[in-house]
Amino acid sequence: MQILINNKKSYFNYEILEKYVAGIELFGFEVKSIKQGQGSLEGAYVTIRGGEAYLIGANIPAFQAKNAPESYDPIRNRRILLTKKEIGELALIEAKKGQTIVALAMHNAGGKIKIEIGVARGKKQFDKRETIKKRDEEREIRREMKG
Repeated sequence: MQILINNKKSYFNYEILEKYVAGIELFGFEVKSIKQGQGSLEGAYVTIRGGEAYLIGANIPAFQAKNAPESYDPIRNRRILLTKKEIGELALIEAKKGQTIVALAMHNAGGKIKIEIGVARGKKQFDKRETIKKRDEEREIRREMKG
């Protein structure tokens, strides 16, 4: 499993409660672009509409912009392929106040592009400061152990 696109900000801004791995509906030139590491999941989230899950806000440019259709929108909504049971669970979670579903990463699994999504709760400002403090302390410990 090779991670192609990662959303590092999601782990900083949110507390991840549960993770799901799903397929995603893409055009061929989008797949090539993702395999090249182009694209961004920053600000991307999942919503449930009409019994289907959609990825909103992910920016995936065309592999070769001149060969893509003129009407191509790199920030278009993309359908996520989940089972009905998983969609039902996510719909209940989405209805809860204070929880959202965010895109965490895209990876290659057996020649297919999969997306990892997570049920998340937003962190407060003091939680973010605490995360930064822990990261700095761990860095200092590693630096002292090395030297």
